[in-house]
Amino acid sequence: MKSCRIVCFLLIILASVTGCKKKEEPLFHESSRVQAPVKEPPKEVIATQQAFIAGVQQVTPSVVNISTVSKKKIVRPMFEFSPFFDDFFKGMQPAPRYRRETSLGSGFIINKEGYILTNDHVVRDAETIKVKLSNEKVYDGKVVGADPKTDMAVVKINASEDLPVAVLGDSGKLEVGQWAIAIGNPFGLSRTVTVGVVSATGRSGMGIETYEDFIQTDAAINPGNSGGPLLNVYGEVIGINTAIVAAGQGIGFAIPINMAKNIIPQLINKGSVSRGWLGVSIQPVTDDLARSFGLKSAQGALVSEVMAGGPAAKAGIRQGDVIVSFAGKAVKDVQQLQRLVAETPIGKKIEVQIFRAGKEIKLPLVTGSAESAEALHPRHENSAPSAVLGLTVEELPAQMRAEGAFGVLVTDVEEGSVAAEAGIQGGDVIVAVNQIRVANLSEYLKAVKGAEKRGSVAFLVRRGDASIYFALRIR
Repeated sequence: MKSCRIVCFLLIILASVTGCKKKEEPLFHESSRVQAPVKEPPKEVIATQQAFIAGVQQVTPSVVNISTVSKKKIVRPMFEFSPFFDDFFKGMQPAPRYRRETSLGSGFIINKEGYILTNDHVVRDAETIKVKLSNEKVYDGKVVGADPKTDMAVVKINASEDLPVAVLGDSGKLEVGQWAIAIGNPFGLSRTVTVGVVSATGRSGMGIETYEDFIQTDAAINPGNSGGPLLNVYGEVIGINTAIVAAGQGIGFAIPINMAKNIIPQLINKGSVSRGWLGVSIQPVTDDLARSFGLKSAQGALVSEVMAGGPAAKAGIRQGDVIVSFAGKAVKDVQQLQRLVAETPIGKKIEVQIFRAGKEIKLPLVTGSAESAEALHPRHENSAPSAVLGLTVEELPAQMRAEGAFGVLVTDVEEGSVAAEAGIQGGDVIVAVNQIRVANLSEYLKAVKGAEKRGSVAFLVRRGDASIYFALRIR
């Protein structure tokens, strides 16, 4: 009986201990069971977040993934381009070799007919173009127009469905500090969204394109973002994501959408862009030049040469004039004047303000075109050797000759040409051909023609303060 009481007592104690055990804690906390750490975030934060969400949801369907396949020539070892290569290895040269390259980029649909705006470098030299829509459907794309000078291109797809279209905004109203939203396909990660601000506007002199007026942003832009849209908080496209500074973070560049609006119709209708032309050579106004001319500041563009019969000559512009205003807009530097002229319709009458002999003078001017420039300044009749090498040369400007320079000026180098592969650049001055000094265009053409028989040519080039030899093999 006593032992029975002891057992019952132990059972009662065990039951009481079990009943007092604490409630087991959950493995994690979730909002359906507990309150959020912050009960009421600031309304401004919620409103901004909603603006991002709404804008992205509206625009993302119009953003496309562009993949291309292109054929690139394999550059041979440098010694093969030596002027003496043919003498020792005649008949042993291997046939040109090529490799296939694939690349990824972005773009966005600008109308329901299937036209897509992207960067020229995304589709340049592409043999095949595949465009993937947000619904994962893939279409063949075709370049209908491209403009390397602004790095823009229009691609066309023939879709069997209604296409979502992006709305183009007004980049002329941008202010530094505004929100900026970038959408694209960096590293193939479809429709990635990054957010930042407009860091600066009107960036030029970057050496990325011929005509530069970049929007700078710290919204992350990476390889594959090229061609995608940069948006404002209203979901309007304000720019085309184009380039980054590889050495830094948070420095990306986008082409202003207003620049694109000016050339899209030409790219679609005729595949290329015709720009306004003045018929002058211009150079920057340095502080020393500004003081010598009596200018208050180093702004504007100094006219170093005027082409006879060109729009500037007809308007009365002279060598030594400083163009300080064009079509009512103050000219800050050479790049801005080039951009203003290029954006002006051909044949439009505008007003140019110049600074001459301490006075500002206003002159009426009618812009010309590049085609009229070619007619007024035709290339030498014996220009075939330059075409073979892939470069265009002209006589040196009068001011350079007056300073004692001689040779011919390289004004254009065709991409992928012999000259480009050798490393020759626009702005180089060729002073000797196969160790023969050339003082002008006639002597240059004669020397290059003689080099054709040999199959190779060696150029001595002045680039800035440096002298460089280049060996080119004539194909």
